[in-house]
Amino acid sequence: MTIEIFDSGDDLALAVSRQLAARVHSVATVGRTPKVVLTGGSIATRIYGRLSAENADWSRAEYWWGDERFVPEGHEDRNDRQAREGFLDRLGVPAEHIHAMPAHGCDLSMAEAADQYATTLPQDPFDVVLLGVGPDAHIASLFPGHPQVNETERLAVEVFDSPKPPPQRITLTYPALNHTKVTWFVVAGADKADAVAKALGGAPIEEAPAAGARGLEETVWFLDTAAASKLRR
Repeated sequence: MTIEIFDSGDDLALAVSRQLAARVHSVATVGRTPKVVLTGGSIATRIYGRLSAENADWSRAEYWWGDERFVPEGHEDRNDRQAREGFLDRLGVPAEHIHAMPAHGCDLSMAEAADQYATTLPQDPFDVVLLGVGPDAHIASLFPGHPQVNETERLAVEVFDSPKPPPQRITLTYPALNHTKVTWFVVAGADKADAVAKALGGAPIEEAPAAGARGLEETVWFLDTAAASKLRR
């Protein structure tokens, strides 16, 4: 595990966008399809806005999400809408490479929707999983004190009572999130400093779900100085 600290959220976003482009390019050049799990949030928006067709052929990669709000398709709260507007549509990623989670109105229960999404996940490890971290140290929609953090069998599960609105969500679990070569945490802002310190300080996953995510080959925390301000140096 490594920690990289940047002066600002914009510097962080630029660095992650460049490293993500390099990762996608390197995987594609050896003849494999890059497999990427996307995240939502304000820092993700800044990262996506900096992705360029000059640095990688984004259309060759396939994309999933770590979690999604169970609201109608196209709703402004959807993480997939954020990514579509941020780079997927702009950079010409074909629809068959975009694995969005089911939306409210899909005629499936949330449990059925979660199980259906699990069938879309690749058998080989993801190449990159991007994760934001909430002020309570949650990742995806795995929240402190909630039973989903202890799921060991299902790859995707339903969440009915998210403490952060909207309350109904679908999330990948640790067995899916940790089936990745590389995990990158992207965290900016002073409101995340306590969460970062808790997760990196050895807190149990029931208190800091971010502590339970890691890559098989590499785990990197990309932080701005505000988010890193409470780490012990």
